[in-house]
Amino acid sequence: MQNNYQQKILGILGGGQLGRMLIQSAISYNIDIHILDPDSNAPCKSICQKFTQGSLADFETVYAFGKDCDIITIEIENVNTEALEKLQEEGKEVFPQPHLIRLIQDKRLQKTFYKENSIPTAPFVLTENKQAVINQTAFLPAVNKLGREGYDGRGVQILRKEEDLENAFDKPGLLEKLIDFDKEIAVIVAKNKRGDIISYPSVECAFHPTANLVEFLFAPAEIPVEVENKAQEIAKSVIQKLDLVGILAVELFVTKAGEILVNEIAPRPHNSGHHSIEANITSQFEQHLRAVLNMPLGNTTLRSPAAMVNLLGEDGYQGEVYVEGMDEALKQKGVYIHLYGKKITKPFRKMGHVTILDEDLENLKERAQEIKNMIKIKA
Repeated sequence: MQNNYQQKILGILGGGQLGRMLIQSAISYNIDIHILDPDSNAPCKSICQKFTQGSLADFETVYAFGKDCDIITIEIENVNTEALEKLQEEGKEVFPQPHLIRLIQDKRLQKTFYKENSIPTAPFVLTENKQAVINQTAFLPAVNKLGREGYDGRGVQILRKEEDLENAFDKPGLLEKLIDFDKEIAVIVAKNKRGDIISYPSVECAFHPTANLVEFLFAPAEIPVEVENKAQEIAKSVIQKLDLVGILAVELFVTKAGEILVNEIAPRPHNSGHHSIEANITSQFEQHLRAVLNMPLGNTTLRSPAAMVNLLGEDGYQGEVYVEGMDEALKQKGVYIHLYGKKITKPFRKMGHVTILDEDLENLKERAQEIKNMIKIKA
């Protein structure tokens, strides 16, 4: 029986850049997209079929929004899962499933899930408050993470020595052993309702030294074949054990001893997959749509080695956006600029990204640095 994708209304909770790029893929399939977002100037506002301004955390707002949709998905985890569960009970399809969103919303539950399911991850202890962290002196050096509401580097801090314990979060969280890793990589994996699973080649992430955000991404990751195979196996086992429908970004540490540990997961399109729009046969955004609409999953082969540079708001600038250096970048071969439609820039705010294609990985690294120095988001 044919799946009538065009007759389904897909509701997305969140109208930021991920929703915007999902809509860009949905246009090719004539899929109507409804968006709920608290920001009246959200990047998705002018390109979706219906935009609703409202809180993603409010039960009634999410429930009322979902009533008009056939299938509901997310582009951000911080949403009201109780409303999604009620919609699911009433026959709406919700992917990823609400109980999985709830599990991933809380890093404490997420880490406990890894442990209970024999998924390799860094040793950790759960903590209820600041005093509980202070009591764990022997566990240092460690990473202190808030259980809930941490994102883009917020709610995460490194505690190396006893004096650092004064900075501990005074909310439920966890302490995770500080891993002496060689590389941080990510694997994006997708699963549809039929149970088909497909994954993308690993990518290598380089983080901004102070903002704790991905600054550069390189595809493919420069890792031995056996490490790549193991990373793929782990990512697929995570989505299988969760039984999640949709797309899942699995962030991993490769230790200096060659061990692979799951750091965190995100049940939605992710910064580590932005390059796939140009670099892979099927982008992560199209793949997410295919998965939640139960379409056949798309081929994930890398067309070309790629680098991705996040365009962050320059430090010291806040106000209406001014993009510097764009013309110079556009003169180069294999450079693709994506601006996210955000009207106001702030220091380190994600304002866009650039993908660079080049057959030579060393060239890519040099060109990525050049592009980062060339394009500046100012006010």
